[in-house]
Amino acid sequence: MIPLFQVFMAPSVHENVKKVLYSGYVGQGPVVDRFEEKLSKFLETPYVISLNSGTSALHLALRLVGVGPGDEIISTPMTCAATNWPILAAGATIRWADIDPETGNIDPESIKKKLTKKTRAVIAVDWGGYPADINAIKNAAGPIPVIEDAAHAFGSVYKNKMVGTSADYTCFSFQAIKHLTCVDGGALVVAERKKFDRAKLLRWYGIDRQKKTGDLRIEIDVRDFGYKYHMNDVNAAIGLENLKHTALLISKHRHNAGIYRKAFNNHPDVNLLREDPGYFSSYWLFSMRVNNRRKFFSHMKLNGIMVSRVHRRNDTHPVVSGFRTNLPGVDDFYAHLACIPVGWWLTKSERDSIINAVRSYAA
Repeated sequence: MIPLFQVFMAPSVHENVKKVLYSGYVGQGPVVDRFEEKLSKFLETPYVISLNSGTSALHLALRLVGVGPGDEIISTPMTCAATNWPILAAGATIRWADIDPETGNIDPESIKKKLTKKTRAVIAVDWGGYPADINAIKNAAGPIPVIEDAAHAFGSVYKNKMVGTSADYTCFSFQAIKHLTCVDGGALVVAERKKFDRAKLLRWYGIDRQKKTGDLRIEIDVRDFGYKYHMNDVNAAIGLENLKHTALLISKHRHNAGIYRKAFNNHPDVNLLREDPGYFSSYWLFSMRVNNRRKFFSHMKLNGIMVSRVHRRNDTHPVVSGFRTNLPGVDDFYAHLACIPVGWWLTKSERDSIINAVRSYAA
């Protein structure tokens, strides 16, 4: 079975992790600092902090915005549950906005219709790596902060700028099967220096680790409670080595995606997602809309190819049943969604097998 996902681990990871493990210090230290410096250069933005997961990044962003009970967050159900469960953890209410079925991303016009006096933030997801239209979303949201969930989109480009440079807050995931993995981890990009400084406090219980006291284990006064959300040097060491290869991995995903787009362009039962000028997906996923999705899934599996919708639409989970609303764009997209292997691990023979299988499909 040709896999939909594969873990990439640089050959040099072993030795560098070994150095950290036997260094006498494995917590948040100098390796984390170096990793953050490299992330900042890669993302072309100064205010990047590493964390233990992308979920922590989202929760921390909500905390920085000041979200609490009684607030409403506009979000999309077309995403991993990790996008929306932090809203519940903050005690807020989810208001689902619809998506553009041609991209899978949140629709700015739908956002406008969902705004109320209680709206505290808007969350936009870059489905499969394709950037959400952050400028249009910010225009729709007005003064409301925009949080970009770029868990799929590390290395993506929005209007010729790196994803991570446009929203008020951008959250990345370095989970096992992402383009960049630290085994687990994440990062938060913050647009303002003041918020960035506060984020660094909140990721470590609210303690300012730059200040020293006479007693190593007696903290300075904590004025704002925080969490244990920091990354450690072990995960950072893995990330540092894997980051050296990330641009090449993404280029392979894009290369395969380009071949697919040419191969499937005129297929009567396959609709490709839209690509606008200046938008360059990292193609963590290659998503299509297919006629008779169940038949397509059976056809691909019979040909030895993994296929999936990857994420269940969040609004169908019982835990958020009270927030259900009419979302025709989500209905359309989810009913026809199919993701096929596109990754760096594909051989030419495997890619050709995928192309032949899709081309031979008839609904």
